[in-house]
Amino acid sequence: MDISNQTALVTGSNRGLGKHLALELLARGAKVYAGARNPASVDIPGAIPLQLDITDPKSVAEATAAAGDVTLLINNAGVSTGASLLTGDLADIHLEFDTHFFGTLSMIRAFAPVMEKNGGGSILNILSVLSWLSLGSLGAYSSAKSAAWGLTNDLRLNLVPKNIRVAALHVGYMDTDMTAGITAPKLAPSDIAKIAVDGMEADLYEILADELSKQVQQGLAGGVAALYPGLSK
Repeated sequence: MDISNQTALVTGSNRGLGKHLALELLARGAKVYAGARNPASVDIPGAIPLQLDITDPKSVAEATAAAGDVTLLINNAGVSTGASLLTGDLADIHLEFDTHFFGTLSMIRAFAPVMEKNGGGSILNILSVLSWLSLGSLGAYSSAKSAAWGLTNDLRLNLVPKNIRVAALHVGYMDTDMTAGITAPKLAPSDIAKIAVDGMEADLYEILADELSKQVQQGLAGGVAALYPGLSK
C-alpha cells in the first residue's frame, strides 16, 4: 500500500496512539480525518477533526456521510475500565465490549461500503497482546480485545472479495494516559505508530509491535501449558 495515496480515518485520535498514528500518516502524505468524541480536543496540524463516538450509531452514520472518500480505516478508539469478569461492574464490562467489539464492528459495517465504492482499501484494528493472553486481571479488556481479534479474522475473509484488507496490530503496554497507573516497561506510542504504518505499507495481516507480542503469538501453538504454566503445577 502506498500511504501517500490514502485517505485515512483514525478513531480516538485526540491523544495517545491515535494521535501519533494520525501524525505518522500525515507525515507520509495521507489525508487524515481525526475522529474524536470532542473534535475540539484534536490538536493535529493538517488533520481534519471529525466528531465521532463509535458507540453511538447516529454519530457513526454522520461520520460516514462526512468522510465519504475514506480508503484507510484505523479502529483505534478504546477504553480500559480495569473491570474483573467475576467482580467488576457489568456496566463497565458492557462498555469494554461496546467499544472494542461492537464499536469496531459498527465502524467497519459503516465504512466497508464506502471503501468498496472508492475502489477498495485497508482496515487496521488496534488490538493488544491481551487479545491472546489473560493476566488474571483486566478481564473485561482482555476478553473484549480477544473478541475483536475474532471479528478481525472473520471480516478478513468476508471483505477480501471487496478488495478490502483487514489487519491487526498487537502490542503490549504503551506510555499513554490509559496505562498511567501501570509500572511495567512501556513503549513510546510514536514508535508503535511507525511500526503500525510500516506494517500497513507492507500489506501485513498481523503486525506485531514488540517482542512480547511475538513471544505470546508463538506460545499460542503450545496451548494452555505454554501460555499459563502455573496451571499445570
